[in-house]
Amino acid sequence: MAEMIKNPTVMKRATAEVRRAFEAGGKVVEDRLGADLPYLQLVVRETLRLHPPLPLLLPRQCRQPCKVLGFDVPEGTQVIVNGWALGRDEQSWPDATEEFRPERFEAGDGADFRGTDFEFLPFGAGRRMCPGMAFGLANVELPLASLLLHFDWEAPGISDPAEFDMTEGFGVTARRKATLLLRPSLRVPTPRTGLVV
Repeated sequence: MAEMIKNPTVMKRATAEVRRAFEAGGKVVEDRLGADLPYLQLVVRETLRLHPPLPLLLPRQCRQPCKVLGFDVPEGTQVIVNGWALGRDEQSWPDATEEFRPERFEAGDGADFRGTDFEFLPFGAGRRMCPGMAFGLANVELPLASLLLHFDWEAPGISDPAEFDMTEGFGVTARRKATLLLRPSLRVPTPRTGLVV
């Protein structure tokens, strides 16, 4: 939500997509999220790239001696993968690495976050991949789509959305340092025309 407030064109496009898909029914239907909301899926994917839920993935242990980037890694060495840095690596993401641009994933471009592309591992990979990935995605996509369907959002006291503070606090999980304060305005359909006021 914070990234969309900072990028009003992204917010406008995602909101229009959600309302086009679900406004007639008046509510978001869970089984239609993936098919009817491709842009919202891109927004979630780009958010996971820039703000992985777990910046440092669970520790791994090297099972056999190997060489990584010219360094010898002996058997038994504990290795911690920096998922946050992988999502910002300029070799893997050469086009505006630090910018929030969901369009980078359009038309199948970009990496998959399900553990097959090692430049994008917000949920880890292999046997230690997050078992709650599907649950976590549903708990982001469904409420986000509902919030965009029923409300218009603005950040009070912020004149230029580009200056919105996205500084992250240090911890086990990724979170914004500053509290996110937004003002919703309810969209109410008029009874006779079905138009939204």
